[in-house]
Amino acid sequence: MTPYYDAAGCTIYLGDCRDVLPTLDTVDVVVTDPPYGLGEASGRNRSRGGVAIATDYGSAAWDDRPISADLLAAVVSAGRRAAVFGGNFYALPPSASWLVWDKVNGKTDFADVELAWTNYGCAARLKRHLWNGMHRKGREARQHPTQKPLEVMRWVISLCPGEPQTVLDPFMGSGTTLRAAKDLGRRAIGIELDERYCEIAAKRLAQEVLAL
Repeated sequence: MTPYYDAAGCTIYLGDCRDVLPTLDTVDVVVTDPPYGLGEASGRNRSRGGVAIATDYGSAAWDDRPISADLLAAVVSAGRRAAVFGGNFYALPPSASWLVWDKVNGKTDFADVELAWTNYGCAARLKRHLWNGMHRKGREARQHPTQKPLEVMRWVISLCPGEPQTVLDPFMGSGTTLRAAKDLGRRAIGIELDERYCEIAAKRLAQEVLAL
């Protein structure tokens, strides 16, 4: 399959990960945030919490339902290790290595934390990073309804044992996992169904490596 973008150790495929995953070699770690079925893509962000002026990301159907158990198994098996945000919504193997992102939200109807299941073999870990509408740490632009902060994704990748050199995100969105991997000097591969997000991710990856 011809990549949508391929430069400086970062590759993006425009397509369905069910079609692309079988064409890829096994990577060191899969770091991803699959749909949970909460309807975030259908405009839910516009009406929550009364937090300043909510961003309108448009309306789509990709988060109308969780991904299938078979697809999740294929995603996890695509890497020697894996970290899956929203793992608490799925039937994954027992793990002592959960990662907890505390969003420091305060009193809103957004969740206080997000959980990532991993098979890292480490102790459970906690990361605090403010991410509450317009109130968030740093000046990072938010371009996707379920986007994670760069600092959080760098943390998730850095915790993986063995200093993984290849990072895969089969549900790439706006490319935060790939950008985090590039900042850490790792090779990154992303798969995304929506071309507008492929373009956003490509532009982010084309920038110079950010200072950590």
